[in-house]
Amino acid sequence: MTTVPTERRPNRPLRKSFSPSAVTAGFVAVAISYAGPMLVVLQAAQSAGLSAERTTSWVWSLAVASGVTCVVLSLVTRQPIVVAWSVPGAALLLTALGNYEYSDAIGAYVVAALLALIVGVTGWFGRLLAIVPKPVMAAVLAGVLLPFVLKAVEAVVTSPIVAGGLVVAFLIGRRITPRYAVLVAMAVGVALSALTGQAHAPDLALDLSGPVWTTPTFDFQAIMGIAVPLVIVTMAGQNGPGLAMMGTLGYKVNDKLVLGGASLAWLVSAPLGSHGINLAAITAGICAGPEAHPDKDRRYMAGIFCGVFYILFGLFSSAAVTLFSAVPAAMMAALAGVALLGALHGSLIDTISDFKANPVAAEAALITLVVTASGVAPAGIVSPFWGLLAGSVAYLALRRYRGKA
Repeated sequence: MTTVPTERRPNRPLRKSFSPSAVTAGFVAVAISYAGPMLVVLQAAQSAGLSAERTTSWVWSLAVASGVTCVVLSLVTRQPIVVAWSVPGAALLLTALGNYEYSDAIGAYVVAALLALIVGVTGWFGRLLAIVPKPVMAAVLAGVLLPFVLKAVEAVVTSPIVAGGLVVAFLIGRRITPRYAVLVAMAVGVALSALTGQAHAPDLALDLSGPVWTTPTFDFQAIMGIAVPLVIVTMAGQNGPGLAMMGTLGYKVNDKLVLGGASLAWLVSAPLGSHGINLAAITAGICAGPEAHPDKDRRYMAGIFCGVFYILFGLFSSAAVTLFSAVPAAMMAALAGVALLGALHGSLIDTISDFKANPVAAEAALITLVVTASGVAPAGIVSPFWGLLAGSVAYLALRRYRGKA
């Protein structure tokens, strides 16, 4: 992924770029974030024994910081820039957070954010990704997306009425009104969940509790145990696939600007509990894909609405988490699967498209896909990192071997 200036786009007024499909894409992206990745954050907070105030502040900081960054970067670049919190980072904290004083953990977040900011704004990360063959990067993305789509198949088997009905509604929607197929699927899924009794009425409490400031303290062991692995898993597991996603969908992203913006938001929000703000991959595929709008130049509105919904849900963090926990998991899995089909299609094509012209890169890409999709995480480092490493090593080894042959 090369460092390039942001693409010049028509200076179209916002009202002329508005579309209901963009609103839907933004809402679905946030809904999936709250129904899945946010639950990992809550589990990490529970395992570390955090107070309700600190847990609420953590959720608040992640949602509001992500939302503001989505809105600003999407407006500035006129691209659907979607940022979110680090899911592999939250998974890492499931076991690590409780081993340190909370203020030391906050200090580690600050250090990690500074490291990510330096790597992002200098363009080092973009130049590193530019060395990797395009099929290998596409395979990393395909490996990240594939398990989410496969979970939709599992959901149909375990919940044929709700998840199966949602998938059928999506296919009918694609035939009749492609732009609103995801919206149709979501509406049918909610209706079927209510009719079958699989969804329950949530006990919503409008809690406007705000963030809680924690002054960072810096401990060497916390920095080594949290900050360093947090940067590795965030850059390899989120920012890399996020840039690959945008490239697959046809966007030339200024990696210095977007990575710098996301890392700056992380740095500012870290004392409030934010463990990582980065480019999104899964939800970016929803907002930057053709379902958001057939015109690529108007999809940035999906990024803006994603940010708006993040901010709204962040202000009512407790109620938002309760709301999405009332929706059956099978429905959310099926919804994520159908919403990501387009992005998976594009990444798979990029993975194998150069098979005849560059068979070595294609073989390395298949290795990357297998390792990434496997979900292995040796040393607590997520599979996209190992997939990228395995594919790169395979590419170098195969190219040298064939060159000698």
